[in-house]
Amino acid sequence: MAITRDDVLKALAGITVDAAGTTLPGSGRLSQVVVDPNNRVMFSILVDPSEAERFEPVRRQAEGRVLQMPGVSGVFASLTSERNQSHPAQSSAAPRPVTPPPVAPPRPGAPPNQGPQIAGVRHIVAVASGKGGVGKSTTACNLALALQAQGLKVGLLDADIYGPSVPKLFGLSGKPNVVDNKAMEPMVGYGLKVMSIGFLIEPETAMIWRGPMVQSAITQMLRDVLWGELDVLLVDMPPGTGDAQLTMAQATPLSGAVIVSTPQDLALIDARRGVTMFKKVAVPILGVIENMATFVCPNCGHASHIFGHGGARNEAQRLGVPFLGEVPLNMTIRETSDAGRPVVATDPDGPHAKVYRDIAAQLWANLSGAPAGRTAPKIVFE
Repeated sequence: MAITRDDVLKALAGITVDAAGTTLPGSGRLSQVVVDPNNRVMFSILVDPSEAERFEPVRRQAEGRVLQMPGVSGVFASLTSERNQSHPAQSSAAPRPVTPPPVAPPRPGAPPNQGPQIAGVRHIVAVASGKGGVGKSTTACNLALALQAQGLKVGLLDADIYGPSVPKLFGLSGKPNVVDNKAMEPMVGYGLKVMSIGFLIEPETAMIWRGPMVQSAITQMLRDVLWGELDVLLVDMPPGTGDAQLTMAQATPLSGAVIVSTPQDLALIDARRGVTMFKKVAVPILGVIENMATFVCPNCGHASHIFGHGGARNEAQRLGVPFLGEVPLNMTIRETSDAGRPVVATDPDGPHAKVYRDIAAQLWANLSGAPAGRTAPKIVFE
C-alpha cells in the first residue's frame, strides 16, 4: 500500500500545538514530508531552542500517529531549530538545521551534564576518521570481532547513514525484526550484534537526508534497538566532523573515540580535525590507528610504504593521545572484507587477525581505565 504525503498530513492534522487549537500542518512548523519507496516517513518540526522540551511530546505524538497508519514501515521525526527564530513561517521546504557553535570542555570541578544511558551497555566507543577512504569501517568491523575474541560482549552500530558498509562487511542481508512495534532486534554476524541503516533501505538507495533526519536516524538506531547486555558498543561513524559526530557527542554517553588514519599527510590533516572535534566536546581519545601502513609484496617479500609510514604514530605523539597500532595494506584483508568474511573471524590465528587482536587489547586496556558511560556534554545554541 503506497503512502502519500497528503495521507501523512491528514494524520497529522489531528495534532494541535497550542491552546488555540492550531494544527501541526497549519502551524508553519512542519517541514516537507518525505515518504521513501519503502513507506518510511520522514519530517521535522521547527521550534525555537527554548521550546524544545515543550514540543518533545508533540514530536512523539506525531511519530506515533504516523506509525499507526496502515502500510507505514517506519518514522523518523525530529525537532529542528533556526538561529534567531521567533515566528516560524509556512514553507514547503525543509527547515535548515542550526549550526551549533564550538563547545568548550567542561570546567574542572564543574558538575557534569547528564546524558541518558543505554540500558545494559557499559561502554560506547566511536570509531571515526577525518576523511573517507581510510578503511575505517573495515577497521571497526575487525576491531569489534577482536574485542569479542577477548571474551567481551560486543555490538557494532553502523552510523554512516550516507554510506553504510557494515552489512557488506558481515555478509548480512534482510531486515531486523521489530518487537511490539517499538524496538528492533539487531542482526547477528559472527556472534556480534549489528545494526545499520543498510538493513532498512535497498542497497542502491541514495540517502538524500538533511541534518535533522540524520540525527534522528542515528538516535533511533542507538536507543530503539534491543542491544541487551554489552561490554562495548562500537559505533562506525561517518567520516568528517558534522551532524552525526555532534549528535553522538551530545546525545550519547561516549566513553571515548578511536581515530583511524592512513599515514600520508593529506589524511593526517583530517585526522587532526577529528581529534580536535572530540576534544572540544570532552570525549576522550582512546587511541589512533594507522591503517594501510605497509605493503609486503606476496611474490618477493619486499616491503613498500605506499602511503608513507609512521605518520599516524608521530601525529598521536604530537597530539598527546595513545597510539594503538598499525594495520598493513594487505590483499587478504581486502578480499575477506569484500566477501563478507572478516579476517578476524575467518582466520583468527593468522597474522592479520593478530594485528587487530593486539590493537583491541590495547584499546580495552585504555578503555578499562576510562569512566564507564561518560555523561554527555550539552551542546547549546546561541
